[in-house]
Amino acid sequence: MSNFKIFKDYLKNVSFLTEKDCSLFEPYLKTKNCKAKDYFLGEGKICQEIGFVNKGCFRTYYLADGKEINTHFTFENEFVTDYDSFLQQKPSKYFIQALEDTEIVTFNLSALQNAYNQSHNWERFGRIISEQSYKLTTQRVESFLFLDGEQRYLDLLKNQSHIFDRIPLYHIASYLGLERESLSRLRKKIAHQ
Repeated sequence: MSNFKIFKDYLKNVSFLTEKDCSLFEPYLKTKNCKAKDYFLGEGKICQEIGFVNKGCFRTYYLADGKEINTHFTFENEFVTDYDSFLQQKPSKYFIQALEDTEIVTFNLSALQNAYNQSHNWERFGRIISEQSYKLTTQRVESFLFLDGEQRYLDLLKNQSHIFDRIPLYHIASYLGLERESLSRLRKKIAHQ
């Protein structure tokens, strides 16, 4: 199977992208493999590419007083990047680390801009990706503004339960803004309800 097949199949599910659109982009694609604990991006580095995850998962985090704070997890058929750093070509405030052995299909900003210039369908695709990024960021911010730790946990359990199968609890606790022990108590409390 071509390393690009999963990505092309994903793109073909975007109803308005044609085979010609996909063929236009393929020469710019590269496949990368990352081992568990390898970094896709380091703090202070400029994010040079977007990766489409064929296999594996990543976490995005930052350091606050030496403590790792997880902000996002990325799985198969999702895009891994620091979108702000990528678009503005400015240093990232985040680390993006593989939590499992991964395979990703990558492309850089000039490839994306070239696709935008050659196809209105790619421009539309870029807008949709931007809207999804905005939506995820807004949901994340609002979860901390309007929900307490227990509500964030229940929301994660309801809407993204697969995370609990693949992500260590200490990373999930950080993502939820909880201490590991607090998450353990919360899980026990809810299990007994």
